[in-house]
Amino acid sequence: MATFNFPVAVGPQAQFEPAIAVNLLLPSTMVCVAVEFVGNLPHTGVYRSLDGGANWDRRILPIPPQFTGAEAPYVAYSFPNTFYITAHVFPGAESGTCVIYKSTDNGTTYSDPLIVGSGYGIYINNDETLVTVDNGQASPYLGNVYVAYNHQFNVTSSGNSVAFLNRSMDGGLTFDVPVRLSEQSDSVERPDVAVSLVGTVYAAWITTSPTSRYFVRRSLDGGATFEQSVLVANVVPVPTILPVPGYNFRVLTFASISVDNSASPNRGAVYTVWQDFRQGYSDIFMSRSFDNGSNWTPPVSITNAPAGSQNFFPAIDVDPLLGVVNIIYYSNQVDGFHLDVFVARSINGGNTFRNTRITTTSFNPNGNSPTPVALIGDYIDIASVPPGGYIGAWADTRNGSLDIFAGYSGNVIT
Repeated sequence: MATFNFPVAVGPQAQFEPAIAVNLLLPSTMVCVAVEFVGNLPHTGVYRSLDGGANWDRRILPIPPQFTGAEAPYVAYSFPNTFYITAHVFPGAESGTCVIYKSTDNGTTYSDPLIVGSGYGIYINNDETLVTVDNGQASPYLGNVYVAYNHQFNVTSSGNSVAFLNRSMDGGLTFDVPVRLSEQSDSVERPDVAVSLVGTVYAAWITTSPTSRYFVRRSLDGGATFEQSVLVANVVPVPTILPVPGYNFRVLTFASISVDNSASPNRGAVYTVWQDFRQGYSDIFMSRSFDNGSNWTPPVSITNAPAGSQNFFPAIDVDPLLGVVNIIYYSNQVDGFHLDVFVARSINGGNTFRNTRITTTSFNPNGNSPTPVALIGDYIDIASVPPGGYIGAWADTRNGSLDIFAGYSGNVIT
């Protein structure tokens, strides 16, 4: 399978936490976002390609005046030429606020940031943002915008965090009062959201205390109300620092969810993926629902990776035309230390997967640093390029510093 690696954002300072989206009507048009440092302060870097990932332009989104930095960006596409970008902006270690930007000209220009969820000092910090748009071809809620984030409260006094979701029904101009998805007694990491062909909203998150569990909660009315949470699986958390000599970067366990909106035999199937340490090493597990999220299959590994290898940061997207399941993840399976990016693909509803290394060069996660680094970002991303292709984005140190690379394949698997 022919795969090409393209530099998206290159040095001199670190870039990380990439997310990527594709215009479904013009699949050669793509928008990628990442944390990019300007001077000593992190900002939201935006990179646009009009040629399928071969070349990328660059811009830095403005930060609202009362804030000094931005991180945890995410991007989503909406018909016909709209991209939304969310980010966590902050004045320091607290008061983190979720904002959204909108482009209606395929990423040429962006609106000023609109505050979705405000932070307040040491009491509220809204982090780990995510945005999803209802592109369901048969949805009465087409165009609804869903912004989710990790809502941290009593930040400096041993507080907790819950999953919040805000809905916009007017193209991101205004947002409803947020819905609290998770229980206040559970601590969570970043939630994810997927929308079905008919507009069913699936919100997913993983709790980190008092136990680690993967939950999904469903809305049948366009995000106005949500049913009770459904347990997908118990999760064995991956160590924050993987047990590999020379590793010091943190590994957080996030939920990732996607729905098959195609006309394939598996239309309507819901897929959840996450990293899990149940085998004594980090591996990527998947659970599926074939009844609209009511019941879930037992978790199975999808990597076919060697025992003892470390496989982490999974993200999933299902091709809305052909139903191909695409899952991206990091792995050190080539030599036990250097990292590569792999993509697992399935054309039979997740019954079997073909795993392919898509990095053309393995890389040292520490780059040129003489000591192990503490961060390579907390996630990577993949987007389907219909019909049958994909574009993945990840942080990569092959040039010595932490850069953003993309890997593209237009091959339709059979």
